[in-house]
Amino acid sequence: MLAAVALFSVMDAGLKQLAGHYPPFQVAALRGAASLPFVLVWAASTSGLRPLLRVRWRLHLLRGVFGVAMMASFVYSLRTLPLSTAYSLFFIAPLLVTAMSVPILGERVGPRRWTAIAVGLIGVLVLLRPTGEGLGTLASIAVLLAATMYAVSAITVRVLARTDSTQAMVVWLMTLIAVGAGLLAWPDWVPIRASDGWLIAGIGLAGALGQYTITEAFRRGEASMIAPLEYTALIWGVLLDAMFWGVLPDAVTWIGAAIIVASGLYLLRRERVHLEAEHP
Repeated sequence: MLAAVALFSVMDAGLKQLAGHYPPFQVAALRGAASLPFVLVWAASTSGLRPLLRVRWRLHLLRGVFGVAMMASFVYSLRTLPLSTAYSLFFIAPLLVTAMSVPILGERVGPRRWTAIAVGLIGVLVLLRPTGEGLGTLASIAVLLAATMYAVSAITVRVLARTDSTQAMVVWLMTLIAVGAGLLAWPDWVPIRASDGWLIAGIGLAGALGQYTITEAFRRGEASMIAPLEYTALIWGVLLDAMFWGVLPDAVTWIGAAIIVASGLYLLRRERVHLEAEHP
């Protein structure tokens, strides 16, 4: 899981570099297309290609729409927001997954977990203060949109996982992002600079390896133990921001991030207690 978080952070740094030269939908399409060959090789060597065709197409298409919206929104935000700030806002996603599981999946969420969700939203409000670099802007709202799309997609995965393989979910998500975002980007497509070829390939490789390692992490370990490690992305965000863009988060960003992370960790702890009570 630590490796997955590191790989996805490196991928996001590459996306931030591309976001300064290409439109958001084009960057999203390049991300999907660059990872697709790698995930196809992984799928072929593990489950084979035939299971990729026996899937619930409507749910995959729906997840593809969410994936395109998520990637384009996140890339748009990276044009102006530091990685650390974008990650801090994106950490609201696990809280949204819990909240959405009530009306969509019919799961029960107790008052303590609702309180944790409310506290997390307070952390978002801290980050969305009207002053400060890049905060309270369309970019920060775009991150929240990306987090919402991620949460809805995660709920869709819970439903798809009952019938479809992990390989099918990964391959079709990358395919639909590449095709869907590519069609939306086509009217304003910017010719790709030759010097960006290695960067795009690196994004594809980091994204594919990140997808593989996160899949292995959840396959081998308990979700409630592994999920908190996602918050190490903030460390990578700070390091990459300082290394490549000379930016460090201010005190208010740290406070907002701390509130969201604390509420998320408490939510995960309550989830584990809830599961242990159901399956002693």
